[in-house]
Amino acid sequence: MELYNTCERMIARGKITGMQKKLDIFYAADRLTEDEYKKLTELLAAKQEEV
Repeated sequence: MELYNTCERMIARGKITGMQKKLDIFYAADRLTEDEYKKLTELLAAKQEEV
Protein backbone atom coordinates (compact mmCIF):
# COMPACT_ATOMS: atom_id res chain seq x y z
CA MET A 1 0.00 0.00 0.00
CA GLU A 2 2.90 2.36 0.67
CA LEU A 3 4.15 1.91 -2.89
CA TYR A 4 0.65 2.63 -4.19
CA ASN A 5 0.46 5.86 -2.17
CA THR A 6 3.89 6.95 -3.38
CA CYS A 7 3.00 6.34 -7.03
CA GLU A 8 -0.33 8.11 -6.56
CA ARG A 9 1.41 11.20 -5.14
CA MET A 10 3.97 11.23 -7.95
CA ILE A 11 1.22 11.12 -10.58
CA ALA A 12 -0.75 13.86 -8.81
CA ARG A 13 2.36 16.06 -8.77
CA GLY A 14 2.94 15.53 -12.49
CA LYS A 15 6.03 13.32 -12.23
CA ILE A 16 4.82 10.98 -14.96
CA THR A 17 7.87 10.49 -17.17
CA GLY A 18 8.43 6.73 -17.42
CA MET A 19 5.66 6.04 -14.91
CA GLN A 20 3.77 3.51 -17.04
CA LYS A 21 6.89 1.37 -17.37
CA LYS A 22 7.45 1.58 -13.60
CA LEU A 23 3.86 0.56 -12.91
CA ASP A 24 4.21 -2.39 -15.29
CA ILE A 25 7.35 -3.55 -13.51
CA PHE A 26 5.83 -3.15 -10.04
CA TYR A 27 2.75 -5.11 -11.13
CA ALA A 28 4.81 -7.87 -12.74
CA ALA A 29 6.88 -8.19 -9.56
CA ASP A 30 3.69 -8.48 -7.44
CA ARG A 31 4.42 -5.20 -5.68
CA LEU A 32 0.98 -3.85 -6.74
CA THR A 33 -2.35 -5.66 -6.73
CA GLU A 34 -4.44 -5.77 -9.88
CA ASP A 35 -6.85 -3.19 -8.46
CA GLU A 36 -4.03 -0.84 -7.47
CA TYR A 37 -2.45 -1.22 -10.91
CA LYS A 38 -5.73 -0.42 -12.66
CA LYS A 39 -6.40 2.63 -10.49
CA LEU A 40 -2.89 4.02 -10.98
CA THR A 41 -3.04 3.38 -14.73
CA GLU A 42 -6.34 5.28 -14.92
CA LEU A 43 -4.90 8.17 -12.87
CA LEU A 44 -1.85 8.27 -15.12
CA ALA A 45 -3.97 8.32 -18.28
CA ALA A 46 -6.08 11.17 -16.91
CA LYS A 47 -2.97 13.15 -15.94
CA GLN A 48 -1.42 12.61 -19.39
CA GLU A 49 -4.58 14.04 -20.99
CA GLU A 50 -4.21 17.17 -18.84
CA VAL A 51 -0.68 17.76 -20.06
